[in-house]
Amino acid sequence: MSDTAKPLARYSAWTRRGDFIFLSGVIAVDPQAGKVVTGFADLPPHIGPTIGQTGEFSVDAKDGPILAQSWYVFDRIRATMEEAGGSMADVFKLVQYFRNLNDFPRYNSVRRMFFPDTPPVSTVVEVSAMMPSDQIVIEVEATAYLPEKT
Repeated sequence: MSDTAKPLARYSAWTRRGDFIFLSGVIAVDPQAGKVVTGFADLPPHIGPTIGQTGEFSVDAKDGPILAQSWYVFDRIRATMEEAGGSMADVFKLVQYFRNLNDFPRYNSVRRMFFPDTPPVSTVVEVSAMMPSDQIVIEVEATAYLPEKT
């Protein structure tokens, strides 16, 4: 398994079972740097403006964590699906964990970028905490249907 979906502890980041790909919960942590993505500055420079960065400090400080983490999580899911031989179009189910459900509208705007056509079936849950840090505001599990090539 590559560093695309490198787990932060002893578990599988993803696994194939027949024609299905199951991803563990994905959070916005850069495994190589061991750093939590906390805002737009932690993303490639061209991404921020595409997901809602305004350049206004007070707005970006408030919206930055959920927007940046949402993009990072979906980009990791995309990369993992490509590593498995598929694409985001193969993802049909998401389970989304939020520290604060008020973040859902901003998260949803980013999710729409990764699923522009038919969105996956979804479960949304608010939780009191997530590993490894209070800086984590979103975690997403994904399930995909990707028939094995014979």
